Amino acid sequence: MINIDKDYIIGIRREIHQYPEVDFELPKTIALVKRELDKMGIPYTEEYGKSSVVATINPEKKDFTIGIRADMDALLISEKTDIPFKSKYEGKMHACGHDAHTAMLLGTAKALKESESKINCRVKLLFQPSEEGKESGAEYMVADGVMDDIDIIIGQHIENWLDVGTVGVCKGASMASSRTIKIEFFGKTAHATLPHSGIDTLAAAVKTYNNIQFMITREMNPFDRYVCSVGKLSAGTTQNVIADYAEMLISVRAYSSEVDEHIAKRIEQIAQNAADELGAEVKVDSQLKCYVVYNNPYISDLVLSSAAKVIGEEKLAEMPVKMSSEDFSQYLTKKPGVFFRLGTRNEEKGITALPHNNDFNIDESALPIGSKVCVQFVLDNMNGIDMEQVEKSDERKMK
Repeated sequence: MINIDKDYIIGIRREIHQYPEVDFELPKTIALVKRELDKMGIPYTEEYGKSSVVATINPEKKDFTIGIRADMDALLISEKTDIPFKSKYEGKMHACGHDAHTAMLLGTAKALKESESKINCRVKLLFQPSEEGKESGAEYMVADGVMDDIDIIIGQHIENWLDVGTVGVCKGASMASSRTIKIEFFGKTAHATLPHSGIDTLAAAVKTYNNIQFMITREMNPFDRYVCSVGKLSAGTTQNVIADYAEMLISVRAYSSEVDEHIAKRIEQIAQNAADELGAEVKVDSQLKCYVVYNNPYISDLVLSSAAKVIGEEKLAEMPVKMSSEDFSQYLTKKPGVFFRLGTRNEEKGITALPHNNDFNIDESALPIGSKVCVQFVLDNMNGIDMEQVEKSDERKMK
């Protein structure tokens, strides 16, 4: 019997929600996680990356290890909800559910610790920073070896597309890779009436923007799955001075490395050509933050089987592929795993807003379900899984 403390999980979520912190600057959130782990008597380390906490259940059992991950960071958004535990930090908000993810992992830790002697494997609980930030917290943790002794890993994300009480998995490639491109143009100021005596970086940026649009609509195969969006273009200081500096920020999402690399290469060529035409200098910084999230089909079935024991077969949902991205993919470059979805939508309560909106909220009655699914997955697979089946089910290796 799984003993999940619903009130504990909801209370932790509300405490975290009131004090949202971003990127790697998470002192209050990390202190809370450590406080709760100390109360539970669960050992932990902060040796992986920066601003992370990794706790271990059954550290001495090294034959098989399951990893479970939660992200902790919030967003730079001003909260517009009327909930009594709304953000106390102006301009910061848990608008993507990471407060719930952290609370559910602590709830999972509490339940596992209470049954530790009955669990025949090691479980590593990864509390990760900076999923939303420009730099990936998962990438730092992986670089420091957090996945070295983990055999399989799971993670979950609240989902306001799914009704509360449901669990969904998209098997195989489920989320896109994510690349951020920053382009800077450097030119020369001049009076607006003497444009020929300056070097107009705004003109170079506009030319670059237009040619990027031609590239993605005329060079790219329309059957490839990708998105290339210019989210920022800024230049100049006033109306009567030619701009000597311009900046563009671009987001590229793709489902294949070939498409991602082609777009990145062409954008750099387009920017260089525009700069050359106008006599400007250009600097392009291109960073691949997230890989494609690949949910191993065999492990996906194991997750769904465990979820069915918690909520029933009728509450299982098939998730569609998404063009959004997740740095959970960093862990999957090392070991197989699954990133599943927990339904938190409730139209009767008016809880329908999607993540990254300032009125985002979730139905908290889903939170104990998320913890229970994680615990059930550990109980169902604590004696190890058929890694040959994991390998055979990997569609990428069949191509």
